[in-house]
Amino acid sequence: MSTVNLTATNIADVLSLNDIVLVDFWASWCGPCRAFAPVFEAASVEYPELVFAKVDTEAERDLAASFAIMAIPTLMVFRERALVYSRPGALPARSLADLIGQVQALDMDEVHRQLAAAATERSA
Repeated sequence: MSTVNLTATNIADVLSLNDIVLVDFWASWCGPCRAFAPVFEAASVEYPELVFAKVDTEAERDLAASFAIMAIPTLMVFRERALVYSRPGALPARSLADLIGQVQALDMDEVHRQLAAAATERSA
């Protein structure tokens, strides 16, 4: 499967309609972004059950800002609409495959409990 271009218009639907979404924040002038692109694209073919999305930070400045993107490439992974991974930097193929395995193995009931507890703590 090829990657999906993520925009302010479609992000809510993409995140709500898919269990696991990997998002690559990138720009065409960024060397590490260009180096990571084929790794990301190859993973999208290897894992067709997952959604691989890209955000062009130049075209989608407001969207990038809403996720506080400070460096590119930045990879974010969402599972059941919960952000479970966010790190800047290009990953080699083996590390990306390992990350995908870890995300697939997550106990999402526990993740949702932790997120709810953190939200309660912040509001107290």
